[in-house]
Amino acid sequence: MATTAIRASHIIAYDGQEHRHLRDGLIVYEGNTIRHVGRTYDEPVDRTIDATGKLVTPGLINTHAHLAGSPLDKSFIEDRGNPQFYMSGLFEFLPARGGAMTSEDARTCIDFSMVELLRSGTTTILEMGGQSEYMAKRAGELGLRAYIGPMYRDGRWYTPDGRQVCYDWDEAAGRESFRQAVEFIETHSGTYNDRIRGFLSPSQVDTCTAELLQETHALAEQLDVPVQIHVSQSVNEFQTMLQRHGKTPLAWLRDIGVLSPRVLLGHAIIIGGTSWTNYPAGDLAIIADAGCPVAHAPWVFARRGIAMESFQRYLDAGITMTLGTDTSPQNIIQAMRWAAVVSKIVDRNTEVATAREVFNAATLGGANALEREDLGRIAAGAKADLLIFDSATLNMSPMRDPVKNLVYYAEMEDLHTVVIDGETVLEKGRVLNVDQQEVARRLQAAGERMWPKMAENDWAGREADQLSPLTFPAWVENEA
Repeated sequence: MATTAIRASHIIAYDGQEHRHLRDGLIVYEGNTIRHVGRTYDEPVDRTIDATGKLVTPGLINTHAHLAGSPLDKSFIEDRGNPQFYMSGLFEFLPARGGAMTSEDARTCIDFSMVELLRSGTTTILEMGGQSEYMAKRAGELGLRAYIGPMYRDGRWYTPDGRQVCYDWDEAAGRESFRQAVEFIETHSGTYNDRIRGFLSPSQVDTCTAELLQETHALAEQLDVPVQIHVSQSVNEFQTMLQRHGKTPLAWLRDIGVLSPRVLLGHAIIIGGTSWTNYPAGDLAIIADAGCPVAHAPWVFARRGIAMESFQRYLDAGITMTLGTDTSPQNIIQAMRWAAVVSKIVDRNTEVATAREVFNAATLGGANALEREDLGRIAAGAKADLLIFDSATLNMSPMRDPVKNLVYYAEMEDLHTVVIDGETVLEKGRVLNVDQQEVARRLQAAGERMWPKMAENDWAGREADQLSPLTFPAWVENEA
């Protein structure tokens, strides 16, 4: 196999315990595996990449995304919320958007999202959503490392009147979706040089029965795959679970025996001990005691005025924190920034949720959640998943501390090269083998097909402009 050396001015390398800033060093990888990290290497190599003046980091791990729909949140879901649902968009906005989409629209969203993921440094993605077969195919073709979890559930939520959340239960359909998810995992895990793997994704804590979750956990142990479930993501869900069981969502999951280190908790943000619930503390201890990692997607909540209280508290409790994007933009660099800044605001303390901590969450935290010692680090034996950033751009200069610059100032255009599994998939800021303008054109067309169909999928029959009024009224020509 061919060997490649990257000589760089700045490398965020891993010494076996933590990330370190290696100046004027080199990385040597053979095939898809890193063989050497240091300042010198005396053996011949087949190719050398000159990254003088540049920063090399491990690829970023994005632990929570829904690629098949979230790009069409844009230009619709912002600045609007129903206080009856504590500003969550789950019960009105997402059903209107999702119901108005076609399968073609969903595939377009996946193509668009993959460009965003690669351009912002995600090399490993955990995807929950529809079109899983297409997702596996496109991730395989574009070189992305993807864990795919087709979602399944026993019921669905809906609102008949904009005032209450109701549930429509169909356990037979839930079991069939569960069966199909398992079949997908067995068919696709290990494909594309083991870049594609599966995981089990029971959709939400309030839409799954205890029996379905217990079977999921048992099968995850048998298949040795991760699990991710949405939990404690809305005040309505929290209150619903209290009404059903007299317990918080996390306490109920603990008591039915489905929490363990392989179970990644999607969001876990509306918990006891916070102002969102006005309920006694205890959920953080439940998470920590079970060893569950948390997938925190700060932007999807921050845009609705909702904040985790706080990222630092979870770290201090000993919880493995990871980062996801959840919605558009699928930009993990911005996720690091939002996690850091929102936590500082909540805690009123600039010295919490530091660049070190959010960068660790996007690298080592995600790798630990997946039980992958070969991801999220630049070290001998790790996968050659690497990012090369320009350091002389307006955003990145002057550079004294490369991680601070990356977390607080970098943008997509600062990412020069992405290597996944030893293969270059983005070069000079462009995803290889993708017409980015065509992808954007297709998404625009999908939006124009979708927006007129919103009323058919809204409980009150509201048009898109009623659900989400335009920022400014349309221009009216003065005919006087």
